[in-house]
Amino acid sequence: QVQLVESGGGLVQAGGSLRLSCAVSGGTFSNYNLGWFHQAPGKEREFVAACDWSGIARNVGDSVKGRFTIARDNTQNTGYLQMNSLKPEDTAVYYCAAASRWSDMKRQSTYEHWGQGTQVTVSS
Repeated sequence: QVQLVESGGGLVQAGGSLRLSCAVSGGTFSNYNLGWFHQAPGKEREFVAACDWSGIARNVGDSVKGRFTIARDNTQNTGYLQMNSLKPEDTAVYYCAAASRWSDMKRQSTYEHWGQGTQVTVSS
């Protein structure tokens, strides 16, 4: 089965940068659209960004536009979320997800596979 493993989370100061990685195995990586979501304590899981199989079509949530960039490297079966100008409100568990079809990528139900998440903590 398809497996996704996030990495790169940690503690960073406000204004700093962090790059999250999503390693995909058990399937044909280039067949999947990728998405990132995050969830803070006491809040619902929210859409962050998505890209299609080529990495050309991209969709980024309003709260992170101009700060976060989604990308992928199909030669390494890995997706990335580059996070710049981090704010304390970005603190959350970040999840990578994979979907077989490009649809409404903001909906969690679009995605068929999910990683276990990686913690990102932004200090003041």
